[in-house]
Amino acid sequence: MTGTPRVVLDACVLANFSLCDALLRLAEPPRLFEPKWSGEIVRETTRTLESKLRWPGSLTAHFEAELRTHFSEAWIGGYDQLIPWMKNDDKDRHVVAAAVHGEATIIVTFNLRHFRPEHLEPWGIAAQHPQSFLSEVFRQEQVLVMAKLEQQAADRGRTLRQLLDILNATVPGFVSLVSDLISRK
Repeated sequence: MTGTPRVVLDACVLANFSLCDALLRLAEPPRLFEPKWSGEIVRETTRTLESKLRWPGSLTAHFEAELRTHFSEAWIGGYDQLIPWMKNDDKDRHVVAAAVHGEATIIVTFNLRHFRPEHLEPWGIAAQHPQSFLSEVFRQEQVLVMAKLEQQAADRGRTLRQLLDILNATVPGFVSLVSDLISRK
């Protein structure tokens, strides 16, 4: 990655709280990427948090308010006219349309089957699993990523190892890279 790419974070990534927290910390100054999402992506995230993870509405409202406060420039709108042009899975065409309109080059998602390369390449976009994305960012900015992970752990009252154990459930390859660096120190 060069510069700070614009990256759409899909709802499945935003709904995974520890992973979302890590990604958003990497998007705070000094930022390693510029996060992007749409109101529709955040509504999908909220539905998941409330229906599957049983978050109360007050907590999801707070989460959305925090996204608006700390990442006001991340919100993409005005992409509806592009949706019919998208060729990926029907349910996720809005994500690609938002990425195109927001000039993002990457969509970070667990759901790669809905974002096939042949549907994204004409738009100059690539879909990446969070593990691939985080691993690439880590390889380029190890010191900064480590500092942000250590701060995340401290802010959550955990050790770095405890945070890595949580992240290991969804991004084990990334955790392995971080753990290897720790063991070499």
